[in-house]
Amino acid sequence: MSSSLFSSGAASHPLAPYGWDEEWAAAFAPYAERGLLPGRVVRVDRGSCDLVVTEEGVVRADTTFVTPHDPLRVICTGDWAAVDAPGGDPRYVRDYLPRRTSFVRSTSSKRSEGQILAANVDHAVIAVSLAGELDLGRIERFLALGWESGAQPIIALTKADLVPDATALSYLVEDVETTAPGVQVLPVSAANGEGVDVLAAVVSGGTSVLLGQSGAGKSTLANALAGAEIMDVQAIRDVDGKGRHTTTTRNLLVLPGGGVLIDTPGLRGVGLYDAGTGVGQVFAEIEELAEGCRFQDCAHVAEPGCAVLAALEDGILPERRLDSYRKLIRENQRIVAKTDARVRADLRREWKRRGAEGKAAMEAKRGRVR
Repeated sequence: MSSSLFSSGAASHPLAPYGWDEEWAAAFAPYAERGLLPGRVVRVDRGSCDLVVTEEGVVRADTTFVTPHDPLRVICTGDWAAVDAPGGDPRYVRDYLPRRTSFVRSTSSKRSEGQILAANVDHAVIAVSLAGELDLGRIERFLALGWESGAQPIIALTKADLVPDATALSYLVEDVETTAPGVQVLPVSAANGEGVDVLAAVVSGGTSVLLGQSGAGKSTLANALAGAEIMDVQAIRDVDGKGRHTTTTRNLLVLPGGGVLIDTPGLRGVGLYDAGTGVGQVFAEIEELAEGCRFQDCAHVAEPGCAVLAALEDGILPERRLDSYRKLIRENQRIVAKTDARVRADLRREWKRRGAEGKAAMEAKRGRVR
């Protein structure tokens, strides 16, 4: 099969609504020469997946060849795959194209493995419900994963209709904006349509993944963006106000206003996975302050000449913000250390050094130093 079919006219290609472009066409050319067809994965089940393949529409294919032992290399929703031409039974996915971006979290296993949730995403839409009290720490955690993925995070404050007072709503938006520097914060309501058109315009230019806790209103928001009741929706439990897992798989939807949306199951656990860069972007103001510290390896705990602690004392930096920064940095270091022996050794030396400094400081305070 000629590769010219996939290297020219990408804008008019049947897969263009799913994100096909000239770069994907060029990357796929070697597979086209082998007679394979391109398809975008819209859903993955055990041992198989659904793909949109040119004029055929959605087809099912076996994923035996793209299910390695490494959980970060298994095929997932959003991948661009090379699939067999019609005629084989079963029909196989032979490979997938290198990912531009990938959204990864740490699993709950003691092995601290990564789990890939979505691939080739341009926007990470983090759904945060206004039905309850805002958990700024959890928002920061989602943002760290979003930035680390390579996508642009967006925060959608869902169920905005439950905050009818415009002033109160503006304060909530301001609180989240302070927590999320460089991130657009949009109050939306699928119930009355508030803000949905604005969000639809923002995500119309690429692929977006919709993330959040169970009960955040992701499926309802996905339906509002899609303009149809595509995703099942269930009510919040009256007992504890928590949501049920309405979405159990990651599904890729084409939006009527342009763009592609991947809806994901509600995430109860949001573990970091080698997200140091993402944490730095979430706490950009602390990273900037740290450049003024006397010591390059300042831990911002009790070191002399610490610009971060000075900002805390002056009231410029909120204590909650610094506590959250420290917590996520420690968590990420532990995750990295479990898979990197050199990092483990460095952390042990750092813990011993801080322990010795702390002991010396206590002895000095008690007058034991002569």
